[in-house]
Amino acid sequence: MSPTPILLVILLSLHLFFSLVASEQNGEFETLNTKFNPKLPLPPLKTLSSSKRYEGSSDLVKLKYHMGPVLSSPINIYLIWYGNWPKQHKSLIKDFLNSISDTTVPHPSVSDWWRTVTLYTDQTGANISKTVSIAGEYSDYRYSLGKRLTRLSIQDVIATAVRSKPFPVDHRKGIYLVLTADDVTMDEYCRAVCGFHYFTFPSKVGYTLPYAWVGNSGTQCPEVCAYPFAVPSYMAGGGPGKLSPPNGNVGVDGMVSVIAHELAELSSNPLVNAWYAGEDPTAPTEIGDLCEGLYGTGGGGGYIGEVTKDKSGKTFNVNGIRDKKFLVQWVWSNVLNACAGPNAVDLN
Repeated sequence: MSPTPILLVILLSLHLFFSLVASEQNGEFETLNTKFNPKLPLPPLKTLSSSKRYEGSSDLVKLKYHMGPVLSSPINIYLIWYGNWPKQHKSLIKDFLNSISDTTVPHPSVSDWWRTVTLYTDQTGANISKTVSIAGEYSDYRYSLGKRLTRLSIQDVIATAVRSKPFPVDHRKGIYLVLTADDVTMDEYCRAVCGFHYFTFPSKVGYTLPYAWVGNSGTQCPEVCAYPFAVPSYMAGGGPGKLSPPNGNVGVDGMVSVIAHELAELSSNPLVNAWYAGEDPTAPTEIGDLCEGLYGTGGGGGYIGEVTKDKSGKTFNVNGIRDKKFLVQWVWSNVLNACAGPNAVDLN
């Protein structure tokens, strides 16, 4: 349901080495190759297919549809900014969200990435909506529930927001995205979760509303929740180390990928009874979880795959509006039975 430090443990244990491939693209970009070092004693994963284009493909993954709804109506995102949020940080996140439905952005784009999410349908055959927009915002500058939150108190944050005018209750098309500032802690944050999604209880909010929470890890655990833009100190010297975030902010650029992860899962499994692998709905493995840590071709076994760096050294894999660049993880395609992303390189 949410990114966890488990992937990081794998990454650290394998002592991942990054190398730059000097292949210029239009004189501005070059591919950042994150394939494994062949000298390391690492056998290929048995679950990986021979496909070079789509990584992590496997006949062993049993993703199932459990007959619940998906977000097939145009999706209205209601943003809840909890804590002190600088204007430029808000703007960056909103640029990402507004890029989801913008098909005018050059390929590979955020909307190209979202296209894989829209492949999922409900029992009527209706696909997840291609239309995603920011429908409202609410700022809780006063930290109304304090700086130490729990999974349950997030619902109180949402209740406070929807009870304030003119923030609406949109129980038909709305999803509520709670974003906490870098000085706010959460149960199991940095240790077991970087973000999560669920739905509100009527006893708390008055309605069943799909929601997601993502925290800014910039000052708490960037090496866990903003990897690979930050790495633990003991990895220093093991290759070039951390990658340069595309917009110059480790915490917020790291949040973007977690937000993407949670939105993909929230849309395909909003009430935790739609698309997931495994038999336990309290611990589902969802379409983001299946591709955790994969950002490009060559990924798998703890390696993020090939992404792009610009002439200033910043790394990304998708384009957004207003010339923004983002690094977002791939998601599972139920058509390809593999992880997929728009920056995939056809090596065949």
